[in-house]
Amino acid sequence: MEEIVYYTNLFDYYCNLLSSKEIEYFKDYYFENLSLQEIADNHNVSRNAISKSLKTTKEKLDYYESNLKLSSKKNKIKKLLSEEDYLKIEKYI
Repeated sequence: MEEIVYYTNLFDYYCNLLSSKEIEYFKDYYFENLSLQEIADNHNVSRNAISKSLKTTKEKLDYYESNLKLSSKKNKIKKLLSEEDYLKIEKYI
């Protein structure tokens, strides 16, 4: 469960850096909770192709985060601010 939350958070930051197919497969798997076989059937590709694409997508998200650190910076800022201040800033942005 922790891994799902981690990657969906990274996806929110970096989805624009992914291909359209990577976005589709990721959303189907993580947001729609479809199995690899269901995604493969829906897109007329092999189950292995979906598995490989999801693995590559997670590697890309890890790479982007390790270089850009948007998620970790947000978490650090959130820890420094009171919850009320953070919510005000988040609403403003």
